[in-house]
Amino acid sequence: MDEKRYKRVAEFIEPFRVKPGSKVTLGKDFDAAFKAGVSKKKEGVALLAEGVRLLSEYQARLAAQDTWGVLVVLQAMDTAGKDGTIKHVMSGLNPQGCTVHAFKQPSDQDLDHNFLWRYWDKVPERGRIGLFNRSYYEEVLVVRVHPELLARQRLPPGRRDAHFWQERYDDINQFERHLARNGTVIVKFFLNISKAEQRRRLLARLDDPAKQWKFSAADLAEREYWDEYMRSYEDMLRATSTRWAPWYVIPADHKYVARALVAHILTRTVESLGLAYPRVSPAGRRALAAARRRLRGN
Repeated sequence: MDEKRYKRVAEFIEPFRVKPGSKVTLGKDFDAAFKAGVSKKKEGVALLAEGVRLLSEYQARLAAQDTWGVLVVLQAMDTAGKDGTIKHVMSGLNPQGCTVHAFKQPSDQDLDHNFLWRYWDKVPERGRIGLFNRSYYEEVLVVRVHPELLARQRLPPGRRDAHFWQERYDDINQFERHLARNGTVIVKFFLNISKAEQRRRLLARLDDPAKQWKFSAADLAEREYWDEYMRSYEDMLRATSTRWAPWYVIPADHKYVARALVAHILTRTVESLGLAYPRVSPAGRRALAAARRRLRGN
């Protein structure tokens, strides 16, 4: 990507990045229906296609260089479009070079360890892109909204106040900093859907026989905790958007906008690594020349 275009893309996506330590009020600071200048679905589809094409090119370099791994964290309320975003943004990638993990409720074995334990061996290795569809951030979101889940973790006695949650944020920041220092590039997306748009999508599932299988009574139950979730997301974004693992708040009321933004932010993140195919040493070039002569002789 040429320097002028790189600067233009950087300016385009910067408003969606949460500045470290900044106070976040989702309803005021980030508009879930914002179109980011992408006024038509056709434009969004074209931008997505361009982002996927570039990401595919950089994935090949990432694998060849074998120095960095890329971890994508995706968080959202129900119906915000996580699965669709994964499907469309990752569509052009080589399946051998990427992994997707969707984390469900922790098992009894998971609960016998610290809350970050089950995520360690799912972090992508060097040369690969890994995506967490929900993640360890559930431990400061759903667990915070539903204290009964915290009780299952059998933690040592102590107060479960603001200080407790700040300690969890600290643990997450240190976990991510350790990964970043050792070659894992982390980029985090919160798909920001409005309550009104969620209602529309839930009704669409109920009204369309082809979509009814998607409907879950649990989605409706969690909707009752909307305000509590928004406060938890705001605290999480403030406390855990860092220089080494930034959060991006993506307007998700229009799916084509969300997908295009995620593709371009992820592409820019990978591109910023300055990836290149490894150069062959003089000795290696001589070996290649010898192999070429041998093949031509046969």
